[in-house]
Amino acid sequence: MSKQTITVIKGDGIGPSIVEAAIQVLEKAGCDFNYEYVDAGLVALEKTGELLPQATLDAIARNKITLKGPLTTPVGEGFTSINVTLRKKFNLYANVRPVISFKGTKARYENIDIITVRENTEGMYSGHGQIVSEDGQTAQASSIVTKEGARRIAEFAFETARREKRKKVTIVHKANILKSTSGLFLKTAREVAQHYPDIETQEMIVDNTCMQLVMNPQQFDVIVTTNLFGDILSDLCAGLVGGLGMAPGANIGTDCAIFEAVHGSAPDIAGKNLANPSSVILASIQMLEYLEMKDKAEKILAAVSDVIATGDRTTRDLGGSFGTTDFTQAVLERL
Repeated sequence: MSKQTITVIKGDGIGPSIVEAAIQVLEKAGCDFNYEYVDAGLVALEKTGELLPQATLDAIARNKITLKGPLTTPVGEGFTSINVTLRKKFNLYANVRPVISFKGTKARYENIDIITVRENTEGMYSGHGQIVSEDGQTAQASSIVTKEGARRIAEFAFETARREKRKKVTIVHKANILKSTSGLFLKTAREVAQHYPDIETQEMIVDNTCMQLVMNPQQFDVIVTTNLFGDILSDLCAGLVGGLGMAPGANIGTDCAIFEAVHGSAPDIAGKNLANPSSVILASIQMLEYLEMKDKAEKILAAVSDVIATGDRTTRDLGGSFGTTDFTQAVLERL
């Protein structure tokens, strides 16, 4: 069997240091990958004049699996976002963001274990039809939801729930007001739910979901929702377990997947060896699970959990006083 090649986009700001940490961890855990490094974001813009060079797109298409650090999209230039562009280009229709409680973080809750499955290509978030009137007094954007888009994300969520032996899927919507778009999403998700009698289905309006997540987050298991709601809810979920430094994300299509740290490039601490690499290490765990390398994934998760629980060389956001390299070293020692 030939070696799996992973496309690696180190990204901007703190990206290179945290991605490097994740790759050291993968190597130490005995993952025998080839890595093909390509550029995107500001680094690529400086080198090639493009935020997303063709060579990068070709590598993503060729290797099918990408590990990616945070990228900076310059404000007010070119396309809305590099991430949105990648999702559309490779039809990465499912955004999967798991959060779990780690002992030792300064999080407000314990025993959180929620997977948010977010539709990744449609709806309000995709920036479709954005217009500002010539006099600058009126702005509009349109939201398009298709039955096919809703069906495949709902199926993805229920399949995930079944595979991960989860008990419940909560369909989050605003169909009471957005009767057309959110209504179609809800109706389609209900139809899909009927094919999964083994999994409990719950429906919840998005504003109530936000309140419930803050008041009693343990009631949630798998959440499935549209693009914009998923963007907001998954960040709220990250806040339940200690912030975006503890939240990985996967963008999954039919034959291509990009795994990433979901936080920004944090230019203010770039190059200072301060960043917590957990998000991208957890994203690489998602990548291993996707590649059906569960034993390696579990091994790395146990190592990260132990470092955080014991407070051994943790970063500032975890209440420690150490840097990226120290934290990484602590994880490597456990592996």
